[in-house]
Amino acid sequence: MKTLSILGSTGSIGRQTLDVTDWFADDLQIGALCANCDVELLSNQAHRYHPVLVAVADETKYKELKSLLRDTTCQVLAGREGIIAAATLDQADTVVAAISGVAGLLPVVEAIKKGKDIALANKEVLVAAGQIVIKMAQEAGVSILPVDSEHSAVFQCLGQEKGGLDSILLTASGGPFRRMSYEQMKSVKAKEALCHPTWQMGAKITIDCATLMNKGLEVIEAHMLFGVDYDRIRVVIHPQSVIHSMVQYVDGAILAQLGPADMRIPIQYALTYPQRQANPLQKIDFAQMGTLTFEKPDFDRFPCLRLAYEAGFLGKTFAAAMNAANEELVWAYLRDEINFHDIGYYIKKIMENHEPLEGSDLEEVYYVDRQSRIQVKELLDNG
Repeated sequence: MKTLSILGSTGSIGRQTLDVTDWFADDLQIGALCANCDVELLSNQAHRYHPVLVAVADETKYKELKSLLRDTTCQVLAGREGIIAAATLDQADTVVAAISGVAGLLPVVEAIKKGKDIALANKEVLVAAGQIVIKMAQEAGVSILPVDSEHSAVFQCLGQEKGGLDSILLTASGGPFRRMSYEQMKSVKAKEALCHPTWQMGAKITIDCATLMNKGLEVIEAHMLFGVDYDRIRVVIHPQSVIHSMVQYVDGAILAQLGPADMRIPIQYALTYPQRQANPLQKIDFAQMGTLTFEKPDFDRFPCLRLAYEAGFLGKTFAAAMNAANEELVWAYLRDEINFHDIGYYIKKIMENHEPLEGSDLEEVYYVDRQSRIQVKELLDNG
């Protein structure tokens, strides 16, 4: 029996993780649940799964959550301390890191210090502080198992192969604006960007998919996870989202991982690895699949992807600065304060003005993160 702490249990990944635990109730149990502010859903989850600990990040929601769980034996906590307590719960074997943004970094770090394996669904952890986190995990002897469908696919394709890797091919659906011109995209509203053609996800990651920043973050994450140089990580637009990513070997062979566009499959793989078990999902029928197509990404129409590559090549704290700027700008776009192209425009401004640090410790990463957010707000206030 493996015990899970789910950080972000009310979000898309968290809810789907609970689906997986339902499938494998004899093998998986819940030790801790935590969420940002949705205490009603969080309390419903706690009543169903009976965790040891429940935490809400928003401290103003503590009394409400405490009242909702008054008929349980759950320990109820709030704020950063509550999230850290969930991440470091003694009973937990694996922490599902599904808190969006750089807010998920500290809980992952603390979980690693306590020897917890990490099922990582948060790209920003490795984008902002990948070298630090990977080194910590290696020194602690814990596993970081990717939950992203693309990195799970690469992980599976690499398998037990020893050497001979030529490149990683990350597939991308292309998002909802794949066929739009640059000029047409200027006027698209957030509600249009939130209509992803393939995946059902949270608001922030869905906007990132529309700008292709999500794929840029995945390029950096792949570099950190697999130790592959940026010039050997390529993005391929694959609108059908059947092939979740590929690896190419020096002899010309390409291995691809295919499956339905359902995040519960990579979640299950991360939680049950190295075993594979049957689940109730419908399998692919190749006779009914139709045509699979592939395109090159357009770096001119989607400059965020280019900026992510640049941040990766530049190293130091450029990725942390870019990531913080992107987070702030995505939320500004969701509030209709900026237009779609402003996201890439202002990220470029932040990167041009960034004075990089080595990024060798968390204090530097957090400093850069704070400064980038301040700079974004100043740029927006000044028009």
